[in-house]
Amino acid sequence: MAHKENQYDIVIVGAGPVGILLSLCMSRWGYKVKHIDNRPVPTATGRADGIQPRSTEILRNLGLKRQIMAYKPAKVYDVAFWDPLADGKGIHRTGSWPSCPRFIDTRYPFTTLVHQGKIERVFLDEIEKAGTTVERPWTIIGFKNDGLDETYPVEVQLKCIDTNVIETVRSKYLFSGEGARSFVRQQLDIQIHHKDPISYVWGVMDGVVRTNFPDIETKCTIHSDAGSIMVIPREDNMVRLYVQIASSTDPDFNPRKTATVEEVQEAAKKILMPYWVEWDRVEWYSVYPIGQGISERYTLDERVFMGGDACHTHSPKAGQGMNTAFHDALNMAWKLHAVESGLADRSILKTYESERKDIAETLLNFDARYASLFSKRRPTAGEVGSASHTAAASGEKQEDEFVKTFKSSCEFTSGYGVAYKPNVFNWDPSHPAQSPLFDIPGVKLTSGRAFTPSTVTRLADANFVHLEQEVPANGAFRIFVFAGKQNQTKKAIADLAANLEKERSFLSVHRRPDIADVSFFERHQPHSKLFTLCLVYAAQKNEVDVETVPQILRDYHHHIYADDIPDVRAPGAKFAAHEKLGFDPEKGGVVVTRPDSHVACTVQLVEGSGTVDALNAYFNAFSSKPLGQDGQQSRLYNDLIIQNSPYSRVTELRPTDTPEEPYYYTFKVQCTSCRETHPNWVSFNRFEQHEIPGSRGEANFVWKCKLCGKTHSASIVAGPNTYEADEKRKGKKVIDIDCRGLEFTEFKADGEWEAKGTESSTPFGGIDLSDSEWYDYDEKAGDEVSIKEISFELVIRLKWGQTEYKGRLESIDSYMNVLLRDTEEYIDGKPTGTLGLVLIRCNNILWMGSADSVEMTDLGLR
Repeated sequence: MAHKENQYDIVIVGAGPVGILLSLCMSRWGYKVKHIDNRPVPTATGRADGIQPRSTEILRNLGLKRQIMAYKPAKVYDVAFWDPLADGKGIHRTGSWPSCPRFIDTRYPFTTLVHQGKIERVFLDEIEKAGTTVERPWTIIGFKNDGLDETYPVEVQLKCIDTNVIETVRSKYLFSGEGARSFVRQQLDIQIHHKDPISYVWGVMDGVVRTNFPDIETKCTIHSDAGSIMVIPREDNMVRLYVQIASSTDPDFNPRKTATVEEVQEAAKKILMPYWVEWDRVEWYSVYPIGQGISERYTLDERVFMGGDACHTHSPKAGQGMNTAFHDALNMAWKLHAVESGLADRSILKTYESERKDIAETLLNFDARYASLFSKRRPTAGEVGSASHTAAASGEKQEDEFVKTFKSSCEFTSGYGVAYKPNVFNWDPSHPAQSPLFDIPGVKLTSGRAFTPSTVTRLADANFVHLEQEVPANGAFRIFVFAGKQNQTKKAIADLAANLEKERSFLSVHRRPDIADVSFFERHQPHSKLFTLCLVYAAQKNEVDVETVPQILRDYHHHIYADDIPDVRAPGAKFAAHEKLGFDPEKGGVVVTRPDSHVACTVQLVEGSGTVDALNAYFNAFSSKPLGQDGQQSRLYNDLIIQNSPYSRVTELRPTDTPEEPYYYTFKVQCTSCRETHPNWVSFNRFEQHEIPGSRGEANFVWKCKLCGKTHSASIVAGPNTYEADEKRKGKKVIDIDCRGLEFTEFKADGEWEAKGTESSTPFGGIDLSDSEWYDYDEKAGDEVSIKEISFELVIRLKWGQTEYKGRLESIDSYMNVLLRDTEEYIDGKPTGTLGLVLIRCNNILWMGSADSVEMTDLGLR
């Protein structure tokens, strides 16, 4: 077993783009990170170089954009298309197209070009500031998820390449950012599936050139009779050239084919004719084969993960490698944070693979087509004449497939076309959270897509700010309240605030434990480290009455804004941010974005509790703790019911259960996630509290299902009650158990019980009911007393606001959709009738039948 100094929250292998972004986020967010790389030094030159617009937005959100821009990178706004002239007279420009067309709403309509080494340098400096050092040259030589330590279940073996010293550590998670030759992927026996059997060998060269080629500072795709080449401008007067060396369609194709620097230079000179080109120096040169491949899995157990090139390989021509890695890392980081901070159940980690693999599939399908067209197509000037802006504006048909593919893919390659499908984080009508307030009609935001940029005035300092950048990448969900006109929505905002303050709201349940010591200057997380609220009024800055804003919202004083900045994308709009996004300034609305700034859901802003009820329902779909006021939060209870023969001559029967001599309640347990009933009996008492892993909560009973690996809990919330001798009574509840993710199916009466004689009140102790019967003699009453025909029954009770349902559990699924049999309804603790078989989905009873009467008592609301 590793010592504490060798226990880590995560071990990251590889310091390429995916590894460094994940390492930075986890280190900044307070996790203990072990980060290694097998290279002795960071990247010095070459490798990835293109930062797409959405990635620039992410880097700014991480606070890194300014440092990267200090390198004075090249910025590509347009792509020029060059094609052969007739009769072998060289090449000419046939058109151009924006790299990020106008229809994409972004603040950065360009591709930033600077080599990977400089980008890594910025990240590594910040990682060190956050308390983590990338250790070099170290490699991974083994790992296993042996579960010997429940908190740190993964054992990892690392070796220093210089000294051969081997170090064994334990970790909660292991992440492979090793690249295409991932040791972790190989050890897991996860295969790479290739999208296209055709592969290519490319030469890539960075250097300083002298040339009369007019578009040398613009990204160009050049087709000529002598071959094809792609020109990428770089920082420091450099240019990157991609030249195809071989293709699997060649008769003598060899994937290991190579070429010298001089051979590639000579090929470039021929392709660029009639223009000349000479090299002052070559900084970096490489030859490598390219194929479109994707890993069949990104994880097998939600403990060992992979990302970046370890999962997907593709050509460099679309400039997606580093950008896709950034998205992989951010997606992984905030989901790990959601679990480890206690916000979310571990099952949400499955969405890392489902979301990111789907995007990688889309990328590889595009890349295979794009690379094939670039490599094979030799369009004439006439075929691509429609590539020009003039032709596009005139509506002429685009004939050239390469140009059409480039244009149609611009949104995706910019990063703004990334659209995650519906799941527990991205709301759609099938989501477990159900409310008519979700999905505001007319709002132009789509769940799973990036939040649209808006400019507003921050009231604290009257600065014009970019709303989408106001909350830094800190792992928190962002809740943007578009508050509309203050005089119209005053009541709705007051109700929103009042319901946020309720004890079971998402904000209160996940309140930061150090809230009493939070700095006055805390801007983003005064109440919870998992949520930040922003309030945007449809008004001029001097018209907003901040004093009337409820205090809980005023605590976010740096996140109160006036929507008074014009936007060219909303011409004529008085309140541009509201109107561009589709919010009615008279009504407002709420947008929840994930920590990666993708839209999670939209909710109407209404008077009453409805808005917060809907938000509670959304977060409750993955929250590790139950959320919502009693009116909307379902709670699953087990009631232990006891029945005795009416002729037993004893009363006040109860387990002997004191702090000095606690009673251990013994049950068979069933996991409500996998529905497996486990063979061993479990016991717990009501006085001991155990910490729930991954949460700050405690419970009397904490249990991990060996089949599905999920951790569940239960606590005794009422009892033990006494069983009174009463011929009319059919049963008495002994204890009331609040169950989270499990159900008790059978009870065994181990331990001692106590009772009194019915007629004499003689106390009897040490009663053993393990055989379901007991006999003794009451000397005062002169008669035999007994307990026989006794039975114990476990009954399910679902509490829903002022209404409670009691019945036998028929079935339950992972979303807490519950089917009860022999169900009775109680409102405010009073019986209202027998319902029979009841299906309860979230907050709706869908079907009812009839059943025999079942008595229920002691149902006061807690």
